[in-house]
Amino acid sequence: MAAVGPGDGRERAMDPTADKPRRRLRPLLCAVALMTAGACRAQGPAEETARPAFRDVTATHVPQAPELHALDIALADFDHDGDLDAALAVEGAPNRLYLNDGQGRYIWREGAFGKRPHDTEHVRAADFDRDGHVDLVFVAEDDRTHQFFLGRGDGSFVDASERLPGRSVGNGLAVGDVNGDRLPDIVVGNSGISGEKGEQGGGNFLWLNDPRRPGWFIDATSTHLPAIRNQAQSVALADIDGDHDLDMIVATEAPPTRLLVNDGRGRFTEASEKLQQLTPLETREAHVLDANGDQRPDILLLNLTSNAGKWEKDPQARLLVQDASGRFVDETAQRLPANRFSSWGGAVMDVNRDGHPDLLIGAIEVPGFKPLQLRAYINDGTGRFRDVTTSALPDTVSGRSWSMAVGDVNRDGIDDLFIGGWGTQLRLLFGER
Repeated sequence: MAAVGPGDGRERAMDPTADKPRRRLRPLLCAVALMTAGACRAQGPAEETARPAFRDVTATHVPQAPELHALDIALADFDHDGDLDAALAVEGAPNRLYLNDGQGRYIWREGAFGKRPHDTEHVRAADFDRDGHVDLVFVAEDDRTHQFFLGRGDGSFVDASERLPGRSVGNGLAVGDVNGDRLPDIVVGNSGISGEKGEQGGGNFLWLNDPRRPGWFIDATSTHLPAIRNQAQSVALADIDGDHDLDMIVATEAPPTRLLVNDGRGRFTEASEKLQQLTPLETREAHVLDANGDQRPDILLLNLTSNAGKWEKDPQARLLVQDASGRFVDETAQRLPANRFSSWGGAVMDVNRDGHPDLLIGAIEVPGFKPLQLRAYINDGTGRFRDVTTSALPDTVSGRSWSMAVGDVNRDGIDDLFIGGWGTQLRLLFGER
């Protein structure tokens, strides 16, 4: 299995009418998707919440494809009918478009993104060309073929991949207005660059949306990003330092995780020394959230012991809590349940609708690459999380869970959860009242 990397984790459905980055903390965390009272407990589902938080509707609402490698999902209204459709980043097969019937039942529109298979890792949605229709960008790993599609507004797309400035071994992807011109820009997290030999990591890409020709891109990598080589697996954009622009977290499979601070014009400098990194990690996904309600963003890192190989590193999920000085302190031991499973993806969402961000954590047993039950962690309101998997989730929600997407797909006013999977069925959970 090729090394694969999830996206920025858990993204809310894209709002095609929004043309600004989210400037205040709460909306920003909703956009980027962006935590056990008492002592941490050993791995294993615990038994709390008053009622199940989700209903598994996969069998009746999602096309059945149990061998598909659907690694990431972008939710947006691609056909202007008022509901959330789904674009899937697929490894080893053509990417897929699932259209919503208005009740959260999905129909596969075959061939929407062509018939050629790619090694696609991530997908993001935005109105890049300012025509009122949602567009899509995909990044790929082994075949280094990134794709860009312009939406027509009727559920069909035009391939405009020639507008992307480069090829790479891409494993991370984020979209946001990094330079304040009200146009969405693209960040690609790379673990190698096209044409390099003996790659031990690659520089990331920053592609600025051209204000003179929205939907075309200017490669600003050399002028706006520090010359860092990394093995990126995930990129998250969020206002980390409270100055109302989008900073960058780059999670990597070879340490360290990087923090890059924006000067407000889309030029980034490294500030990774602010991240307390107690142990070497193979991180696959980074999420930004206000875990403890102090109005300062914190960072969740989801980690592997290895990429489905032998035991190499501690896969414990890590929570870095920002203090008043802007330093991120590892408070995992006091705040998260202990785990020995590996996690390729997860989501931040308010599972019990108490106003505090909770966590859904994908779980896979490594060594062995064995499918496990998805985990649900409920926040007590102060950033301490308890495992409520047994009572919150149906026992059908087991697999090799990958990146996830959050949005109200059946229009009942409650968020639902799409769960990507590697060689296991993509799952859809309806949030319950």
